[in-house]
Amino acid sequence: VNDRNGYEPHEGGNIYAIAQFYPRLAVYNDVEGWQNMPYWQRSEYALEFGNFKVSITIPADHLLNATGELVNMKEVLTAEQYNRYQKAKTTFDKPVMIVTEQETEQRMKDGAKGKTKTWKFEAENVRDFAWVSSRTYMWDAMAVKVGSKTPMAESIYPKEGGNLWKDLSTKAVAHTLKTYSKYTFDYPYPKAVSASVQWQGMEYPMICFNGGRANADGSYDEFMANGLVGLVIHEVGHNFFSMIVNSDERQWTWQDESLNTYLQNIAEQEWSKDFPSARLKASQIVPYMQKPQEEMMPIMTQGDLLTDFGSEGYSKSSVGLHILRNLIVGQENFDYAFKTYAQRWMFKHPTPADFFRTLDDASGTDLDWFFRGWYFSTEVVDLGVKSVTELYASEVSTPMGKGFKFSTQKSNSDIYESDAIKDYLKENPGLKVQKPKYFYEVEYERVGGMPMPLLVTFNFEDGSSTEIRYPVEVWRFPHRPLKKMYGFEKPLKSIEIDKNQETADVNLKNNSWSK
Repeated sequence: VNDRNGYEPHEGGNIYAIAQFYPRLAVYNDVEGWQNMPYWQRSEYALEFGNFKVSITIPADHLLNATGELVNMKEVLTAEQYNRYQKAKTTFDKPVMIVTEQETEQRMKDGAKGKTKTWKFEAENVRDFAWVSSRTYMWDAMAVKVGSKTPMAESIYPKEGGNLWKDLSTKAVAHTLKTYSKYTFDYPYPKAVSASVQWQGMEYPMICFNGGRANADGSYDEFMANGLVGLVIHEVGHNFFSMIVNSDERQWTWQDESLNTYLQNIAEQEWSKDFPSARLKASQIVPYMQKPQEEMMPIMTQGDLLTDFGSEGYSKSSVGLHILRNLIVGQENFDYAFKTYAQRWMFKHPTPADFFRTLDDASGTDLDWFFRGWYFSTEVVDLGVKSVTELYASEVSTPMGKGFKFSTQKSNSDIYESDAIKDYLKENPGLKVQKPKYFYEVEYERVGGMPMPLLVTFNFEDGSSTEIRYPVEVWRFPHRPLKKMYGFEKPLKSIEIDKNQETADVNLKNNSWSK
């Protein structure tokens, strides 16, 4: 098996994973004309939609699954297997075994005896076709409620898949269809299949090839379970990006991989709050962004020229989308914008500009600064506390009435409420005025070129703390000092920036100040 297809040598019969086996049409769009760059291993494809009618003749003892609906099911399955599939179409809580382990063992024992079967599939509005076949396969399936549709979630795997595949694969397929549909559009195809092919992780319309096997006794541990679930979610998720939202994978790796990874993280967290998602938190991209800038490439680099394919094609953009959702735009607003992009561009060929413009437009937020810095450059986030000055306040008279004078020297004068404040409190009896005794001027710095919201935590000597979150607009004058004055009722002990590492700050050494 290579990166995309091939066969897995297997005791009792090889597993065949077949793709890219026919001439495929190049895409012509109104932006770039013909998208006809040749295939180059890591970078994938630019493909056009079409309708397929495919007949595949294989040895009679093989079990096969493929892109599209199996239109001659009664001819290739036994009556009992056919009835099980009909039952699975109304079973939503757990998979139904369509072809059992015992039937597979008997099929392998009997052999084909020179006989063949022809499996016929039909698929509408898909950009590719792939299939798997083996005499070692068994098959399970269940129905999934997605809007007004009930697509089938299916898995096909050998005995070596063990309880790992029986327990998790099809449920993970179903979970993916439900979760992705919630954040994009209702899954439009009739099924999604997870096919077991060792050393694989590759997607095609309605079917994907996934590695991962159980222990020899059929058991599995948490690491193996998380590995399979994460892989299935990612590869099935590619049905949405780029099988339906059909970007040019050959040119822009990130436009399908990172958007899919972003939703994969959400689906993993909805599968289990403790799921160890790898490209979710801002802190997870920091090791990459701490590299020398000359060793990094902008996300907006042609896929086969990326120097760190995983970070630049998957991780950085995925983490960036989570930062937008959780920190900058807000979850509700961002979810609406992301769904708008998916629905606006399903069954079309969006460019990166279409993605950026849609997020801007649908969120009602100017995000040009973020896209420019995060996608088109290698600038990093590095915010810091430059200086803290303790101030003392004394009351003074001004032409406008009583006011305050701040100095670095302590005065003997006491501080009183001004007449204006007293009058305002009388008019608003429910309000309580704070009477700060401790004043500080804090200067912040932006060392890195990538701006981010300024998240400041103030820790006081009594053990309490408070947080102030400034929007990214505080950096709109990057060459001016950013100074803020604060008044507190208790003495300040320390200041921390980005305490919970939400901004991908690459240098935590300048993020704090202690008295």
